[in-house]
Amino acid sequence: MDLAFVMHMKMAQTALPGPYYTEVLAALHARLRPRTYLETGVASGKTIALAAAATRAVGVDPQPKIAVPLGPNVTIVPMTSDNFFARPDVPALFGGAPVELAFIDGMHHFEYALRDFAGIERLADPGGTILLHDCYPLDRLTAERERRTVFWSGDCWRVVLALKKYRPDLLIATVATAPTGLVLIRRLDPGSRLLEQRLDEIVAEFLAVDYGVLDADKAGMLNLVPNDAARINALLADT
Repeated sequence: MDLAFVMHMKMAQTALPGPYYTEVLAALHARLRPRTYLETGVASGKTIALAAAATRAVGVDPQPKIAVPLGPNVTIVPMTSDNFFARPDVPALFGGAPVELAFIDGMHHFEYALRDFAGIERLADPGGTILLHDCYPLDRLTAERERRTVFWSGDCWRVVLALKKYRPDLLIATVATAPTGLVLIRRLDPGSRLLEQRLDEIVAEFLAVDYGVLDADKAGMLNLVPNDAARINALLADT
């Protein structure tokens, strides 16, 4: 095993103690019992497998490498998320129902995650929840846009800063769960097109923001909250 990866994981678990992100995600499924679930970036399938049998789950990944059993309630769509959200038949995959829970864990670049968020929000239930992985970076090296380490979050942290500025109507909290946080977003507005209409402008603005901006108050800037079930449940109850 890569020694640097082991070191980074230990650092992450020290900085972000408590249940691992997959445990938090499983608890959210159990708490919310969503009728519909959408995941971008399914990889091996270990997180979409957390969806209950009663949940209509759809996973999107251009190169899925499913290595775990998936139930008949799960549909894997092998394409990029950009192409997926351009399809007119996407609502039919959920039986015409809005998306109640979603998890973004695809390409670790800011603009991809931001586009995924905008695409999912269009399909979402206003009372639903969108989760983003990899938005609480460990350090500058592992948060580079170009991957130089096995442990890598990329620059998804920029999504939180962009949404805080351009979508102050959203409830945004980053749960302090290893290895790289789990952002929880509520108060969704499926009718909003602001992100799509100003996407190029927003991406250019935040790609110009250096990682060093986080040095003064990373936790505050990224809305970090304790990895605590009671705190998470309070966020879910806030409409």
